[in-house]
Amino acid sequence: MTPSAQGSPIAGKLGLADRVFAGPRSRRLLAKVEAGLERVDRSLEAELTTADTLTNATSRYLFDAGGKRVRPMLALLTAQLGEGTTERVIDAATALELTHLGSLYHDDVMDEADRRRGVPSAHSVWGNSVAILTGDLLFSRASQLMAKLGERAIQLQADTFERLVLGQMHETVGPHENDDRVAFYLQVLADKTGSLIAASAQAGALFSDASSEFEAPLVEFGEKAGVAFQLLDDVIDLSDDPDETGKVPGTDLRAGVPTMPFLLLGERDDDASVDLRERIDDGVARIADGADPVILDEPLTELRDHEATRATLDLAHTWSRGAIAALDPLPDGPVLEGLTRFARAVADRSS
Repeated sequence: MTPSAQGSPIAGKLGLADRVFAGPRSRRLLAKVEAGLERVDRSLEAELTTADTLTNATSRYLFDAGGKRVRPMLALLTAQLGEGTTERVIDAATALELTHLGSLYHDDVMDEADRRRGVPSAHSVWGNSVAILTGDLLFSRASQLMAKLGERAIQLQADTFERLVLGQMHETVGPHENDDRVAFYLQVLADKTGSLIAASAQAGALFSDASSEFEAPLVEFGEKAGVAFQLLDDVIDLSDDPDETGKVPGTDLRAGVPTMPFLLLGERDDDASVDLRERIDDGVARIADGADPVILDEPLTELRDHEATRATLDLAHTWSRGAIAALDPLPDGPVLEGLTRFARAVADRSS
């Protein structure tokens, strides 16, 4: 009998597992992916455990808080195009997840986020400096792991890290006056989120010695799926259910970080949209001056129900379809089925 994704120990952690492995062929991979994720988790725990009391606590903080392990799951899935879950695949998946974890510490400082994964953000507990240094520590450990795997791994890590930094920098500085704000934001998502998901999909094939012909399609797939994933996060950020987001609803907008629903709202010129945009801008400015963030509760509720948010969902589906189309060169089989279901799932998490 094939294992049930619904009853799988990773189904709750991944959230997407019951959908990614729902197909009759891809479900046969579930046991292999589960076993690989258990190895990745053990590897992460080893990398995050130190004799130093402070760094042991700070490094393990977001790891212990949970997480979907989306990136290791993708690496383990694409590894089945080659020799399967090799030790090199485990090392690469661990390094990429460490990179993701490190970026969360930095993101929360820059966004002044109060919560992450349902717990107070690291900088809320230890302060900005310790949170930033913890992120740096995780990046260094990721680089050490990749260095074990050779020059191609080092290049993959360096290229991915460069894009993460550029994406964060561009998001922080914002577009120039003549930039298309929507196109600019999509590039930020491709750099900040898509690049790491793309690297994970590529790493599974690369370090399982799969055909090199699969790497470019997997990179394109991962980047487009990553953008779809983040567009859905922008919608979910407006959810009035903190259990769904692990954060206060509208955390990004309250901190003055534009999201796609807000950007698409800005393209509307009807009176109601213009008025809503002005009230959100005013609220963000007042919060920056010390006002209670609850002043944006009503405008953000209106944005959640606005056509601009529905348009963001449509855009996520467009990027999801692009990710699926990129998989055309892959052979028919359970890996293709699982990746296709993944791309659909990341654009439908709110349904």
